Amino acid sequence: MASRLSFPDAALPSSTEEIRLRIRAFLEAEIAAGTYVPSCDTWLSGHDADFSRKLGANGFLGLTWPKQYGGHERSALDRFVVVEELLAHGAPIAAHWITDRQSGPGILKHGNDALKEELIPQMAAGEIYFSIGMSEPDSGSDLASIRSTATKVDGGWLLNGTKVWTSQAHNNHYFIVLVRTQPIAESGGKHNGMSQFVMDLRSSGVEVRPIRLLSGHHHFNEVVMTDVFVPDHMMLGVEGNGWNQVVGELAFERSGPERYLSTYPLLAALIDAVGPEPSAEAAAEIGLLVARLAGLRRLCVSVAISLDAGRLPVTEAALVKDLGTRLEGEIPEVARRLVAPGRIERFDQLVADSVLSAPGFTLRGGTNEILRGIVARELGVR
Repeated sequence: MASRLSFPDAALPSSTEEIRLRIRAFLEAEIAAGTYVPSCDTWLSGHDADFSRKLGANGFLGLTWPKQYGGHERSALDRFVVVEELLAHGAPIAAHWITDRQSGPGILKHGNDALKEELIPQMAAGEIYFSIGMSEPDSGSDLASIRSTATKVDGGWLLNGTKVWTSQAHNNHYFIVLVRTQPIAESGGKHNGMSQFVMDLRSSGVEVRPIRLLSGHHHFNEVVMTDVFVPDHMMLGVEGNGWNQVVGELAFERSGPERYLSTYPLLAALIDAVGPEPSAEAAAEIGLLVARLAGLRRLCVSVAISLDAGRLPVTEAALVKDLGTRLEGEIPEVARRLVAPGRIERFDQLVADSVLSAPGFTLRGGTNEILRGIVARELGVR
């Protein structure tokens, strides 16, 4: 079997420097004003609606979306640069993160005109926020085994079931939920008979239960749906096409620089902590981390180029996520070995936050074991 795995060889064009300088100046001004303190893993934990609205007002959200819906019709590489700077500066971007990364593109591709006109302009302005409704308590990594259902009623659908690991559902307005609209026995296979809906998280029948991290922080949730009514026009795409839509969505979810930059603020602090004349051990360990980071960045730019060309590099995204999440989990371990605690208070805080968050790096968005299976199948070795 011939592999279709492809990473186009390319670099960021000089045209992206304008927006890089603009977003960097914006972030440095916000830090100087005390708006936020740079932290790790803020794309999931740093929910700040005011900050997201500022980004929208300054034209940093919906960058690739059509202007008719409030977007800016810029390239995926421009968006890559903005995202890279937001992550590198440890900005609180969790409020709009899923919205901008995949929910908006999903609605633009599969949504009806009413959905686009109602939601996309507010998403581009940083005014409404989305979560992901995919995983379930009894499904593990087999997303196709979901049990949540949607039953047709007059004017819409009644949704029942439970979704888990739903980041920021307690703060956000909507999620795009994957459910069964037809039983497996009638659909001809477990990958059939699934559909997606845009569901208001404030609807009657929705219960959001917190799942706290080891640190006590709360961004994960369990969402229980009991006879939640969703109008017909809130179905996303075609009934029964949910699996294909989700697979396409995963290319956006798994390929971005957040899959290797979650702990970048700690890496930068580590370099500062060891100083301009590090020991041979420190130089070797940090040098290896930086080299791997550079390689992952090149792969990630390549995926962005594929997205810009209209392709869905699902397998390439799986590879980037596997390699990237391993790197961002190793950064706090190296930091702990090289810098003794108690020397720099802010450094210690970054280490502690990263260590407590790290167990989730290789789980969220698909476990690394599943991702390796996807890559192996594409390479013809499975």
